[in-house]
Amino acid sequence: MEEKVIVQEKIVLPKPRKSPILSFLLSFFFPFGVGPFYNGEVIKGLVYLLIFAGLVTMQQHSDAQPFAGIVLGAFYIFQIIDSVNVANKINRRALVGGEVEEEEAVLTTEAVIAGSIFWGVLLIALGGILLLGNFDVISYKTILDFWPVVVIVIGGKLIFDYLSKKG
Repeated sequence: MEEKVIVQEKIVLPKPRKSPILSFLLSFFFPFGVGPFYNGEVIKGLVYLLIFAGLVTMQQHSDAQPFAGIVLGAFYIFQIIDSVNVANKINRRALVGGEVEEEEAVLTTEAVIAGSIFWGVLLIALGGILLLGNFDVISYKTILDFWPVVVIVIGGKLIFDYLSKKG
């Protein structure tokens, strides 16, 4: 009787080093996802492009001010810091072994079952509310009056998670 042996190989690809200074400059002058594109994070770059476009669009609504301006400024600073940190992380990985293993997302049934849908539902609800504001179904003033509800809901979720793990 023949035995079949299955050998799985990991593909190890050399990862080019990234310049944190260039990543900073690209993110500083082009804050709409160019830094993540440089670091090889295409999906993050597209998400940053959409976020930046949405925040710039919100600047036209006087009801959204000054909150929208503050959020735009915070996002601008965040995306610069994130791009530099990712470039540094890529460089650290390259220094450790000279090569970086290609990352694979492996979903197990345990990981899927253990997840919570809270954050997905919260983000969909917030997106829906902001979309209603864009179409003038509700005013941004109303949205800004009730934004602390988001903080209360997140706090409640954190307390619930803590108590459920403890018990």
